Amino acid sequence: MCGRYAASRGPEDLAGVFEIEKWEPEEVLAPDYNVAPTKEVYAVLDRPLKDADSPEPVRQLRKLKWGLVPSWSKTPEGGARMINARAETVHEKPSYRRAFSTRRCIIPADGYYEWVTAKDERELEVEGKKKRQRKQPYFVLPADGSVFAMAGLYEFWRDRTLPDDHPLAWWVTCSVITTEAETTPLAVPPAEGPHTLAEIHPRMPLMLTPDRWDSWLDPARTDPDELRELLAPPPTGLMRAYPVSTAVSNVRNNGPELLKELEGPEEGTLF
Repeated sequence: MCGRYAASRGPEDLAGVFEIEKWEPEEVLAPDYNVAPTKEVYAVLDRPLKDADSPEPVRQLRKLKWGLVPSWSKTPEGGARMINARAETVHEKPSYRRAFSTRRCIIPADGYYEWVTAKDERELEVEGKKKRQRKQPYFVLPADGSVFAMAGLYEFWRDRTLPDDHPLAWWVTCSVITTEAETTPLAVPPAEGPHTLAEIHPRMPLMLTPDRWDSWLDPARTDPDELRELLAPPPTGLMRAYPVSTAVSNVRNNGPELLKELEGPEEGTLF
């Protein structure tokens, strides 16, 4: 899954990476080292500009709220629960299938955080036979330091309780698509602890390699079968992971120190 990530790059940097043609200065976000659900995040998308003469899509960097609210929802309350969409079923789930057809985006990140969920521990917790322990967080990122381009969806929701000219009348929300975690060795295995992403958690955000960006963002591509081919996992051996401080477990903590690599898991944490 993806429940927390880091995003420190600004519009100028992202514009160069993704060939952004349009972004609004008033939508600039501060670097965020502990992005949590319901926060405003950057998303890259191809869409015609509002009130533009041309219907051609323009690559934009937009500020969206993380937690997708389907257009048909009566209220936005469920958005906090819809931060992730499974790659295996995104084309058929009512909440995601319309966005999957025409409203796809890339959510740029430095990397994501995941807390160790060992198999035996998960089974005991599900059975209620063991108290939940303090788990060791890991930061997962591209081994070459490039942007982690997470596949995402976005959606528009109209708050019918507000007039048309109200600044909050329209919500634009997004969700991260996840896939099965890699079972192959990490590019840079830690000295101790997990040596594959699957040993940390069974799911991971779907990373899109640059060769898929244009096809994924193209709103003219609507065939579900063709789009599903873009959801294939990226080549293995691109990722690394290392332990970080349990301070990241508290959403109130936010700073570059959260990305500091530890020599090993913290004492008293699970792994």
